[in-house]
Amino acid sequence: MKPGLDSAKNIIAIASGKGGVGKSTVTTNLAFALKEKGYSVGVIDGDIYGPSQPGLLGSNERPKAEGGFILPIEKDGVKFISMGVMNTSGKAMIMRAPLAIRALSQFLSGVLWGELDYLLIDLPPGTGDIQLTLAQQARLTGAIVVTTPQRVALEISRNGVDMFRTVNVPILGIVENMSGFSCKSCGETTPIFKTGGGEKLASTEEVAYLGAIPLDPEIMASGDEGVNLITHHKGVGPAKAFMDLADTVIKGQEAAKSDTAEPHSIEVVNGKVQIEWEAGSPKTYETFDLRFACPCANCVDENTGVQILKAEQIATDISVTRHQLVGRYGMAIHFSDGHNTGIYKFSKLKEMESGSRQDSFSV
Repeated sequence: MKPGLDSAKNIIAIASGKGGVGKSTVTTNLAFALKEKGYSVGVIDGDIYGPSQPGLLGSNERPKAEGGFILPIEKDGVKFISMGVMNTSGKAMIMRAPLAIRALSQFLSGVLWGELDYLLIDLPPGTGDIQLTLAQQARLTGAIVVTTPQRVALEISRNGVDMFRTVNVPILGIVENMSGFSCKSCGETTPIFKTGGGEKLASTEEVAYLGAIPLDPEIMASGDEGVNLITHHKGVGPAKAFMDLADTVIKGQEAAKSDTAEPHSIEVVNGKVQIEWEAGSPKTYETFDLRFACPCANCVDENTGVQILKAEQIATDISVTRHQLVGRYGMAIHFSDGHNTGIYKFSKLKEMESGSRQDSFSV
């Protein structure tokens, strides 16, 4: 059994621009819906400071270890890991960002999942260190952005869309949560938080609209009690909405996979980087030019964008020793002079002509 993410066929990040839009609830019920359809599913609770998945899934069981790796907990056939089950004290997780990132990295590389069809990652709200670490360490199949219909939530959700585009992660689409309250007595639907905002955002950003999830007491009750909404209300009401969402995600993922600037292959040949953007058409990049174009803080001033590195500081016989993929959006290049801190974005590499010097690969 391989540890980490290699055993997952599809890795999907579920994100939101702000808190309180029900992102974690969507993650939990999408996981149960995918499981109901016969897929093997895992969930990483990426919100280190405010983990929700133990409560939503209804399990506070402590994970066990095997051979130095973590065994995930399982609830109704869905495997998961969360800081909420690691922190037995129940006290607030008070830690600086580097420690939180280390915890997330442990979840990404140190868990024995077994073979998974889908691994869902419930991200904290926002576009900070945790999200960037995930984009760099995990080759995400795609991302889902959850929003509620009102204007404030939509405006902030746009930041999530921009972030995933920046790091070359395919956007599977937008989910509008809390779309409308359906009264079971009179049958009327009341748009408490307005309606249609998610669909409008999807249209504006030219991404798929994955559907609406109603504001329903059954969703709240299932989350509070930690019971499986999908099996308890099979085929009706909000359970049907999540099953429909699962269908849309399954159908849309293949199209999203192709919507990247990711190369067909990368090799180091005779000390130079050779990239096939299209199969059978390799492109060779001059090592001197790549080293000169390094975008790291040692080579380019982060505040002004002015290049610090001078051409005369680079050895004329410099070569590439190896490369390392960074998520789906770029790679780190290790040079013979020991330099390896720059992240070269695929989108910029694709634009770069062999023999031409670029000032920076940063955004």
